[in-house]
Amino acid sequence: MAALERTIPLPHAVHLSRTLAPLRHGRYDPTMWLREDAAWRATRTPEGPATVHLAVAGGRVVVRAWGPGGAWAVDAAPDLVGASDDTSGFRPRHPLVAELARRSPGLRIPRSQAVVEALVPTVLAQKVTGVEAARAYVAIVRAFGERAPGPAGDAGLRLPPCPVRLAAAPSCAFHPLGIERKRADTIRRLCGTAARVEEVTGVPPGLARRRLQALPGIGPWTAAEVALVSLGDADAVPLDDFHLPHQVSWALAGEARGDDTRMLELLAPFAGHRGRVLRHLAVAGIRAPRFGPRMPVRSIASI
Repeated sequence: MAALERTIPLPHAVHLSRTLAPLRHGRYDPTMWLREDAAWRATRTPEGPATVHLAVAGGRVVVRAWGPGGAWAVDAAPDLVGASDDTSGFRPRHPLVAELARRSPGLRIPRSQAVVEALVPTVLAQKVTGVEAARAYVAIVRAFGERAPGPAGDAGLRLPPCPVRLAAAPSCAFHPLGIERKRADTIRRLCGTAARVEEVTGVPPGLARRRLQALPGIGPWTAAEVALVSLGDADAVPLDDFHLPHQVSWALAGEARGDDTRMLELLAPFAGHRGRVLRHLAVAGIRAPRFGPRMPVRSIASI
């Protein structure tokens, strides 16, 4: 299978692995391989399945793509790597945020334009630990995904699950994968209206988040997580997160504990770029002090 190839000049620095990291769901995500300056990603485009390889060097990104959706993936590559991410209004006055932005000029907000692909693993992450969510996503890809187009498919890269297959599967098919009925039914409903869900890529991010929240099973946390990676929404703030308010309060005010109200208050000076600030804090590895036991990892499949 021949690859399509294009070299695209970048208008600003792009750190590929930091930019694309939110698109990978755990270290063992079989739909994406990520290195410091290169990435393999399998995706389902409006024109069909595709595998895309990205490599950044010398102010350019070299894109190669395989599969029926290869041409679409090549055209979408600049948005994917954050080439269209506008940081012109981001002038942080907070000393820590300013320093983090100085250290990571290549950290950009990606825009995958693949809403359902972002929704499925995000729904899996609702109310569970990151380990559980990553494990469930790997399981669902193994069960419902297919070999990715091109040579990477021979090496184990897999496509995300087809929405049609997920919508048609009974709830009981998800239980052995570590996914209880509530999350399974949310995924099945969303995938049953996948075409309608994808329409939010054509509206402003704020409106897109509101439309996503109108869907059953999608709250502000899920909508923001999805908008950040699929819509390039640099202002998305996930509410109702267990750790995030503490992280923001600790980083920006030296307060070990916070809530959503306090988090939004501290992020208010960064309006338009609040999600960008959260990405900088995450990349820097800043965490609030822990005072209690961690949430235990459960095994839904054994229940």
